[in-house]
Amino acid sequence: MSEEAIVPQRLVIVVPTDAVHDSRTLRIAMSLRGRGHRVTIVARQTSSAAALETGPTGIELIRVACDPIDGLPLPAGLRHALRRAVGVRRPTSRAEPASEAPHGRGRMIEAIRQATRFLAIGLTVRSQERSAALVDLGGDLYHGMAFQGIPVALGLARRARSRGIYDIRDIYLDSRNLARLPGPARRVLQGLEARWVRDATATITVNESCAEVIEHRYGIRPVVVMNCPPRADDDGPPRQLVRDAVGLTAADPVVLYHGGLLAGRGLARTIEALADRRLARAHLVFMGWGEEEAHLRQLARGPEVNGRIHFLPPVGPAEVVEWVASADVSVMINEPVTLNERLSTPNKLFESLAAGTPVVSSDFPERRRIVMEDPLGPLGAVCDPTDTSGVAAALGSILMLDDDARADLRGRCAAAARERYTWEAQLPVLLATYRRVTGRAW
Repeated sequence: MSEEAIVPQRLVIVVPTDAVHDSRTLRIAMSLRGRGHRVTIVARQTSSAAALETGPTGIELIRVACDPIDGLPLPAGLRHALRRAVGVRRPTSRAEPASEAPHGRGRMIEAIRQATRFLAIGLTVRSQERSAALVDLGGDLYHGMAFQGIPVALGLARRARSRGIYDIRDIYLDSRNLARLPGPARRVLQGLEARWVRDATATITVNESCAEVIEHRYGIRPVVVMNCPPRADDDGPPRQLVRDAVGLTAADPVVLYHGGLLAGRGLARTIEALADRRLARAHLVFMGWGEEEAHLRQLARGPEVNGRIHFLPPVGPAEVVEWVASADVSVMINEPVTLNERLSTPNKLFESLAAGTPVVSSDFPERRRIVMEDPLGPLGAVCDPTDTSGVAAALGSILMLDDDARADLRGRCAAAARERYTWEAQLPVLLATYRRVTGRAW
């Protein structure tokens, strides 16, 4: 049977960031644009990104101003006057660091601070919707990314008398700061998410464990579209991009962490593990940015690891796999601090496999299934992310392999990625969901 004829349509993707490093959004946009659809990404304006971009692929990226004051239910003139009076700083897309548990009188101050912060988040979401409504030309489908993107997407869809999809990329109520909220606040937010799930014409998520949690909470089973990169070309040995960037030789073992330098990612533990005698020759490279960078740089000056910790800025989504391919092992030992962390299958997992780079990961159910239970054999190692010795042992088990065993392991990683974990395998699932929502082939 021949493929159903594609009907050109307009897709609007809403993201609560500036979209610069949002690989899932950019991957969807490029795929749909390549099939002849008009694609607009509505993102948030920041000081480091242009307000309007139209790339060579024809994807339109509109970044709109987002200011909590603009989200207030006041006439425009009053909002403008209030903004001038208080001089409120526009928010950026960077996450704020989690604070320590408050004590005594500090509890009341912390409660006020948290309430103010979440009020500002809500008003910023409303501001993005207002600003986006001024530039949105209407779409056949609105794809809302994440907890702060979906209310904007659904609002635009209502104005356009169209439909919206909720892309649930995390178990948000059990992630980072939201997991620490008091019970009443969490129930309010869960009620909001339940409404968004009901109002969306379809929901998607990133793995089966997340789908089970969402189904249990809201009675709707999301479609699973994993965060896999495009199939990598097998064009010979990888370029030594990481080693060249930090001044290492081919003989220096390289452990790479790429992604946000955030609390809960096991980054300090990874530095501790590097002090283990089994990793005495290994170098650890952090490629990314985030709230923990200053602390990690301080730890990197410790005598046991001094000179073996390196920092690089993040690279664009299209370049990540090539950079990761030049490492010996990719580390991702998220701490089991929230349900969301324990269920996560981050982009870096699939990017590493696509690069043919073995993985050392937290021993969480979804990750164990992928890393240790692949039909081709193990694709790395898993460990208890709270056990420094165990982390060192897992890293050492890969770095100490002989040349033949290392080549065999890298080959398994690349083959598993090509056969199971590519965007080409995920895209048909997404297109079928779009087809079901709009009634027309994408």
